[in-house]
Amino acid sequence: MKIGIPKEIKNNESRVGMTPAGVFELTKRGHEVFVQTTAGLGSGFSDAIYESVGAKILPTINAVYQVADMIVKVKEPIEEEYPLIKEGQILFTYFHFASSEQLTLAMLHAKAICIAYETVEDEDGSLPLLIPMSEVAGRMAIQQGAKYLEKPIKGRGVLLGGVPGVPPGKVLVLGAGTVGIQAAKMAAGLGAHVTIMDINMKRLRYVNDVMPSHVVTEFSNEFNIRKHIKTHDLIIGGVLIPGAKAPSLITKEMLKEMRPGTVIVDVAVDQGGCIETTRPTTHEEPIYIIDDVVHYCVANMPGAVPHTSTLALTNVTLPYVLQLSDNGWRKACEANRGLAKGLNIVEGEVLYKEIADAFTFDTAIYN
Repeated sequence: MKIGIPKEIKNNESRVGMTPAGVFELTKRGHEVFVQTTAGLGSGFSDAIYESVGAKILPTINAVYQVADMIVKVKEPIEEEYPLIKEGQILFTYFHFASSEQLTLAMLHAKAICIAYETVEDEDGSLPLLIPMSEVAGRMAIQQGAKYLEKPIKGRGVLLGGVPGVPPGKVLVLGAGTVGIQAAKMAAGLGAHVTIMDINMKRLRYVNDVMPSHVVTEFSNEFNIRKHIKTHDLIIGGVLIPGAKAPSLITKEMLKEMRPGTVIVDVAVDQGGCIETTRPTTHEEPIYIIDDVVHYCVANMPGAVPHTSTLALTNVTLPYVLQLSDNGWRKACEANRGLAKGLNIVEGEVLYKEIADAFTFDTAIYN
């Protein structure tokens, strides 16, 4: 198979779809890999390194899309990429369709095979291709939140860890999944007081067992959320419903109950956000302020640490890329039901129910 690795063109996205080690595994099996020039530079991988493991370097993104049977990348195609996608071409990447009707319609029109990292499942129902980026984003949420709590950036002027004689800052984490647990771990490590909320009691029991005593758990409901947003300095949105739009847990009206300078980091922005006032931002302009509340809603947070993120992503995507390359998408998905869960749009049909529900499209279920 011919595999294309284009350069990411989303704002400040320096990750690349595959490391040289991944390319080597493909080329030694007889597959051809085409990498756009400088695609890996932001992650620390030169064209020469890719060439040394058998990749062919192409000068433009157009050339990569034109030659490839399968495109492996990090982020969803953006508008200028839509015309480059060929009918029947496999696209293996993060899509987050439920948050973008424009992207969904474009991929339906392209009649491509859209396999979304974020809905591929393991046998236990976990999301193996989402977990590493959620781990990065959860940890970064505290790193960024701590920075934007500083007064020169319109935050409350609170040091999360406090100092002797001064109480620490308070962090509220919505969701006890991968993002939430990693955020809580980082905040606890800084010495902050952390409240983590979820509707899944099994997750809360797990958090209670593994976290230190200054991380407390509480069942998530509107009453409890309203209670805590009045006293917490940093709020992390880490809610995920696989493939579907995230629910709004904090409304615009509720912002008025927060103290001026409170910071919200909505990691769920890729799925529409779990805060009503969330809108996607970029690394160039990461924040905006509504009712004196600072919103950080960067849709590709792990792109700020591309070396770590690219290595972590290839670790988990490569086995699936090899299955698709060796067997073709039909046979690979028939043999691996977890990979088949990643089939979101195929040849002009929506196959994933949550996407169809988000936009009232007709749905065909893959068997």
